[in-house]
Amino acid sequence: MKIAEYAGYDATGLAELVAKKQVTPKELAETAAAAIAAANPKVNAVVETYPDRIEGLDEKTLPDGPFRGVPFLIKDIGQHLDGRKFECGSRLMKGFVVEGDSHVGKLFKESGLNIIGRSNAPEYSIAGTSENALYGNTSTPWREGYCAGGSSGGSAAAVVAGMVPMAHGSDIGGSIRIPASFCGGVGLKPSRGRVSAGPRVEEGGWGLAMNLGQTKTIRDTAALLDAMAKPQVGDPFWIPKPEESYLALIKKQPKKLRIAWSVDPVMDWPVDKEVAAAVERTAKLLQSHGHEVWEEAPEFDGEEASRKMLDVWFFGFADNLDAVGAKLGRKPGPEHLEPVTLKIYEHSKRITPAQFLASHNMINTLRRKLGKLMAKCDVWISPTTAHVAEPNGLYNQGREGVSAEEFLVTADRPLQFTFQHNVMGTPAISLPLAMHSHGMPIGVQLGANPAQEHILLQLAALLEQEMPWKDRVPPLHVTRT
Repeated sequence: MKIAEYAGYDATGLAELVAKKQVTPKELAETAAAAIAAANPKVNAVVETYPDRIEGLDEKTLPDGPFRGVPFLIKDIGQHLDGRKFECGSRLMKGFVVEGDSHVGKLFKESGLNIIGRSNAPEYSIAGTSENALYGNTSTPWREGYCAGGSSGGSAAAVVAGMVPMAHGSDIGGSIRIPASFCGGVGLKPSRGRVSAGPRVEEGGWGLAMNLGQTKTIRDTAALLDAMAKPQVGDPFWIPKPEESYLALIKKQPKKLRIAWSVDPVMDWPVDKEVAAAVERTAKLLQSHGHEVWEEAPEFDGEEASRKMLDVWFFGFADNLDAVGAKLGRKPGPEHLEPVTLKIYEHSKRITPAQFLASHNMINTLRRKLGKLMAKCDVWISPTTAHVAEPNGLYNQGREGVSAEEFLVTADRPLQFTFQHNVMGTPAISLPLAMHSHGMPIGVQLGANPAQEHILLQLAALLEQEMPWKDRVPPLHVTRT
């Protein structure tokens, strides 16, 4: 299979070719490796490939799942595979090898995906940009040296550049949706508890984090959610699912919905006019399909929330780094941690249980304030990011003289619309519904109430037809190298 042919398929399409024996999983893996070799030098989305899953692939190891034989990348953070490196983009963890699959890794494997390597991410997935001192900076496929978003930027960039049709993403404050916006792909953060975070933790990020993937089509997103939304033994709670599969439901029109939309900034950072126009255009299109649509913003002080989240996101962070450093014979310090990460490590050591509980209670208050808007509507539309991708170097953890609080507030301002859905535990999706005059994709975010992923996917399938993105090919695509 030629690279250009391979890159023209989504994951579902490639799986169909494998099922019909028109191509073998090994052939797909070798083509993916060639695609990575072609595009990765400029994009820097992939930090490692696995030869035993490419030229050394034993196809008998692939189960008969919906994505059997489809090349896939796992993000270098949080979820892991037995016997593989797990470095979190950090020099402190360089060479660290994991024992045992996480539930997320296990579910990816059971779906038939052939995990051929790891994607780049910022150190410990802290930033909204995928830059780190261990492996370097990832670029959006639309312009070399410009931000791919974070923290799943390596995965999103690899998908949109045509290296793999789908890749792992995780999201604690927007880390699936932000890179989808900056790279021009599709990114769904599922509802809290939809995808198991086990077995070593009950809920990722104190319930704020969720896993799924970066894709380029809605049918891939729906099929991946079907594969991953399987409760595991010992999970803290299960949430309801529709009787039909998500893949079947995207072929059906949703009922008449109540849809609110807003572009008002919730932090001290303006929304780009073209981004705002894309949101309004999306809302009006859905109104033309018979949905009830109005403009309304939630009650949310993003500046205050970002400052207080330090004591939630990073409670226990220092203990974790101390433990992994001890295993590897290293100590957290300037030689092993980036400057901002070191500041956060030092802040983490000072967080008391009382501070953590107070900030955790703040999340409860925020959830109830935000819930007032969601109680009125079925869907809330907003920008995914306040502006399109900017040059790398502006928001990374390698900057000197930046305090932990300053970093978090300034880094969150361009990304101010995603965190709310992590607070509420609500599903939210970023769709590449427009292009900016600067030549960058614009992400529009749709959020729904808990356990209502099917509504988002149904609307997304409609928008995929009405505001299509499938024919956009970025300059750093595998077919243009």
